[in-house]
Amino acid sequence: MKELKHVNKYFLKYKWHLIVGLFITIAARVFAILTPRFIGESTNAIEKYVNGEIVSEAAVRSELMTNILLILGATLIAAFFTFLMRQTFIVVSRHIEYDLKNEIFRKYEDLSLNFYKQNRTGDLMNRISEDVSKVRMYLGPAIMYSVQTGVLFIVVIPYMFSQAPELTMYTIAPLPILSFAIYKLSVAINKRSTIVQQYLSKLNTFTQESFSGISVIKSYGLEPQMNTSFTELSNDNKAKNIDLVKVQAFFFPLMVLLIGASNILVIFVGGRKFIMGEIDNLGIIVEFLLYVNMLTWPVATVGWVTSIVQQAEASQKRINEFLKEVPSIQNPSLEPENVEGSITFKNVSFTYEDTNITALKNVSFEVESGETLAIIGKTGSGKSTILELIGRLYDVDEGVIAIDGKDIRKMNLNELRDGIGYVPQDAFLFSDSIKNNIRFGKAEASDKEIMEAAKVAAVHKNIVGFSKGYDTILGERGITLSGGQKQRVSIARAIIHDPKVLLFDDSLSAVDTETEEEILNNLFKISKDKTTIIVSHRISSVKNADKIIILEGGEIVQRGTHQELLGQDGYYKELYLKQLSEKEM
Repeated sequence: MKELKHVNKYFLKYKWHLIVGLFITIAARVFAILTPRFIGESTNAIEKYVNGEIVSEAAVRSELMTNILLILGATLIAAFFTFLMRQTFIVVSRHIEYDLKNEIFRKYEDLSLNFYKQNRTGDLMNRISEDVSKVRMYLGPAIMYSVQTGVLFIVVIPYMFSQAPELTMYTIAPLPILSFAIYKLSVAINKRSTIVQQYLSKLNTFTQESFSGISVIKSYGLEPQMNTSFTELSNDNKAKNIDLVKVQAFFFPLMVLLIGASNILVIFVGGRKFIMGEIDNLGIIVEFLLYVNMLTWPVATVGWVTSIVQQAEASQKRINEFLKEVPSIQNPSLEPENVEGSITFKNVSFTYEDTNITALKNVSFEVESGETLAIIGKTGSGKSTILELIGRLYDVDEGVIAIDGKDIRKMNLNELRDGIGYVPQDAFLFSDSIKNNIRFGKAEASDKEIMEAAKVAAVHKNIVGFSKGYDTILGERGITLSGGQKQRVSIARAIIHDPKVLLFDDSLSAVDTETEEEILNNLFKISKDKTTIIVSHRISSVKNADKIIILEGGEIVQRGTHQELLGQDGYYKELYLKQLSEKEM
């Protein structure tokens, strides 16, 4: 139960609902146990009439009718309170499930990029869905049945002892055996359930990755291989589920067997005692039969509840692994920050933790507010890393990155990122309308603002050409659009955000040169008071920048303006001549 201590705070949050549920459960069980008593009294009345102790048929009928009405009334009231009991406990469990999922989701949002590089999406999805569902079973049904069982035993067993102590001992004798047998069965079920959960995570991960990479699978004609892999994984998953079902199949037969054993004991022992005169009337035997059947399911649930608790413990442990994870990027300040946009890198070095690749080595440069800096270099030279460090997606190993003269590690993280518009190299769009994808940069943006941003990004004409225009729903990761259209929608999203710092990570690589020229001209117009950093492989994208730096192996090997760099031998001049000759061809 150590891992489940985490959810105790939710019990405190909903304590009054649970207390009310406890009293409702007591009321439901009290009225439920009246039914066997009235049935027993009716049996006694019939027995007395048969034995001649009651001569009047009308008196018997009157007593039977009274008991029938009392049985009906007690049953209806017990049913009503049982309904309220389920509504109370199950609804509370749903509220806690909602709270727990939100807590996990917020934690997922807080965790740093390194965390997501080390964990698979399918597994994360399984923990916030399947694992939380297992915990909910503990929070709702397990608690409800435990309370119900406890109340029933407290009320029923003393009454049974008051009527026939020895018969009570025989009656309840099989019940501990039933509970222990179901507990052992539940342990076996739990072990197999854990394995099933693990295979479900594998299946979810495989499916999610397959759907996300469906274009690659189709392009390479990998459908047969993927189908084979999925079939093998599905067969393994099926085999584990069958192992689980085989054990679960013993559950109800075992319960029925021991219920039958208890009933036989009541009839045999009770019948002998009635014959020997140790029990005064037949109604007690009838009552005990009903009480046995009433107690059997709660006793059986002891083992079942134990299994639920074990599964919930295992699931909560998986959840706690993430909830206890400390994000490597912390927000050190809640003070409001006014980002103006001047950026300074001073002797910055950075190595990726997961790959141990050193991306930057002693990098230093300055960009004044309102200036445009361009970064060029070969693949893997550290260009994208600079942009990620500015947004503090990672923290530097050595050196300092300052915005407006302040170390970004000491700035309010939310305010820092709010002041930045970032267009990543791999444009990510949500499965929503184009309008909402652009509005993601500014939640309260009007339709007019969205269109203006799209015009600046030179994507407006493409959008209005769609049958539903800006209301066109995109597929997963924006698969409906071409690569260039996705990049331009992402640019529009950054523009509408109206930040002080604009970061473009090779975000024009998928557009033609004419469209690139149009977008750049528009960007230079709107970014006069903004700090802009452009990462690109094209000279045409960076030639008008105020400053240009050339990266190689994580180090700055050249810096200057377009004209200054053309006057130097090096990578920039070579790239310019190469792209110029390709253009002429």
